[in-house]
Amino acid sequence: MDPITIPVSATGEATERTVHESPRPVDGELLDAYSRTVVSVVEKVSPSVVKIDIKRKMLVRQSFFNQAEQEVPGSGSGFIFTPDGYILTNSHVVHEASQIDVILSDGRKFPARVIGDDPATDLAVVKIEAPNLVHATLGDSQSLKVGQLVIAIGNPYGFQCTVTSGVVSAVGRSLRTYNGRLIDDVIQTDASLNPGNSGGPLVNSAGEVIGINSAIILPAQGICFAIPSSIAKFVASKLMRDGKIRRGRIGVAGQNVVIKDEIVESLKLSSNQGVLVVNLERGSPADRTGLVAGDVIIGLDDKPVNNVDDLHKLLSEEKIGVPATLTIVRMYDKRQMKITPEEQPDGPMKRIPVE
Repeated sequence: MDPITIPVSATGEATERTVHESPRPVDGELLDAYSRTVVSVVEKVSPSVVKIDIKRKMLVRQSFFNQAEQEVPGSGSGFIFTPDGYILTNSHVVHEASQIDVILSDGRKFPARVIGDDPATDLAVVKIEAPNLVHATLGDSQSLKVGQLVIAIGNPYGFQCTVTSGVVSAVGRSLRTYNGRLIDDVIQTDASLNPGNSGGPLVNSAGEVIGINSAIILPAQGICFAIPSSIAKFVASKLMRDGKIRRGRIGVAGQNVVIKDEIVESLKLSSNQGVLVVNLERGSPADRTGLVAGDVIIGLDDKPVNNVDDLHKLLSEEKIGVPATLTIVRMYDKRQMKITPEEQPDGPMKRIPVE
């Protein structure tokens, strides 16, 4: 930019002083740079984004007294993340679907099959057999900064390949899935999401997928959540290998509880919180160990258990079949019991009624 010359007349004689004006960004230039970034990302990633149509068998009320099983349609989003047709999406999009069809951005339609489904992280992998596929790259969600530009691509209300943009509003949030487990390190964004966006990619300015769009808060505006790619990478690899995520269990149903102050003081406990055993599954590790309803679990091995979420996290795949030490409070007594967690099976647990 050319310097501005300002005339100065202090003694009656004309003099000049040269002042250099600092360059300032023009709003139009900033908007153009923003637009170029978004357009570039969309052109790179959108060919990998798919629409997922499903049918799910559900009981539908036909009258006050009668229900009948019908196939109910639904839809969501996903994205291809390998050249051979593996697709990441949300578990709640495809869970228990009787039929899954995938529509590519170029209009081609293919049947899909579920490779693996993990409701605990709300992630699933499905696969199609199709030629000439474009796949997206999973980026590093752990390097995200609050305020960073992000772009969401999906199919809200069936409007295919809809693009919205925003920023990372927060990182390290926690989100409870529909099966009750807690997901940590969730990304909060104000990039607009609507029903049908579920399973679609949240992308950074480099065109890398750093999150899988999962949830919105209604009726709030601009409060949306995505499962981070760091979790998606781990879960996807396990689902592709085993079809599921292996987790340990001990066979109890519990609830968070606050331990009385006098018990905390007399037993010199490090915390006043634990998990109250409400009931147990017959024949489970907890049942065989001698745990009873009314016990309060406060530790597993050398790790504290302050709530149900702590217990879930500690009962990882590595604990399956490995003897562990369970620390409990029973009445006014602190005890340690040997227990060997087993693999979490599918299906509901059988309970021993609480007397």
